[in-house]
Amino acid sequence: MFEKIAPDLYKIEIPLPGNPLKALNSYVFKTNDRNLIIDTGMNRPECLDAMMTGLKELDINLAKTDLFITHMHADHSGLISHLATDTSTVYCSQLDGDIINSKDDWNDMLDFAKLSGFPSDEDAIRLHPGFKYRTHKEVNFTVVDENDLISIGDYSFQCVWTPGHTPGHLCLYDEAKKILISGDHILGRITPNISLWSDDHSPLDEYLESLNKIYPMEIDLVLPAHRSLFTNCRERIQQLRQHHDNRASEILSILQSGPRNAFYIASQMKWDLNFKHWDQFPITQKWFATGEVIAHLKYLENLGEVYRSQTPQEITFSLK
Repeated sequence: MFEKIAPDLYKIEIPLPGNPLKALNSYVFKTNDRNLIIDTGMNRPECLDAMMTGLKELDINLAKTDLFITHMHADHSGLISHLATDTSTVYCSQLDGDIINSKDDWNDMLDFAKLSGFPSDEDAIRLHPGFKYRTHKEVNFTVVDENDLISIGDYSFQCVWTPGHTPGHLCLYDEAKKILISGDHILGRITPNISLWSDDHSPLDEYLESLNKIYPMEIDLVLPAHRSLFTNCRERIQQLRQHHDNRASEILSILQSGPRNAFYIASQMKWDLNFKHWDQFPITQKWFATGEVIAHLKYLENLGEVYRSQTPQEITFSLK
């Protein structure tokens, strides 16, 4: 099942069963010469069935089709090996392409999670959709970076480097048509998860800077990776900035009671999920929530509003 958005441009909705995101918007450009698929869905049968049904209805020849991966998460990259052929070019940033092809990051993240108070539960990784439904074959990516052009039919998209949600997230911007394909950088009704499981960078600082980069662009239509298309890009950016200000303020309020680790802080915060108590959260949702808190703590540490204390067993944060 597909939906026509504009000449030669279509959307296939890929279901994400049991996931709060509900579905992925995969965008397909169909032209006489080549086709282009932007983001794929997870490596699971439900996603593959929906994708192949949509492509069949559109009469897409995969031998004449390239792929563009906005970022490394499995709901965007999981089906690469099912869709890419020997004649396909698969575009991705260097940073996120390397992560997709890496098999070593998960244990490092789990070690940092334990320092942050997360329970010693291997299920956090084993049940994580990014681990379960990733592509299992190494991908030969064609690396794209800031200002590179992706042309397809009458469209000419500039790659816009927008780190934050992931280290190498890319958006696509057609200046003439005023269209932004935003991946997970800007979503219309939900907020992208900004998580951190290390101490080597500050993804929230990066994310806010990436929002500032998009803000002055003339954009009439945003094509996000999840939920509905929207037109009020600048208003949405302002809302996202406010959301993260509110999150940071909530964390500072919790720290008024004394030093806390990230897992404890996450357990005390308000989350837009259909559970009454933290104990009812699935382990994967606790993982996402704790990662977001760590990102905000790093951001607040950089601002000088909190400081960290670290022992071999635990990292805690306190108000300055």
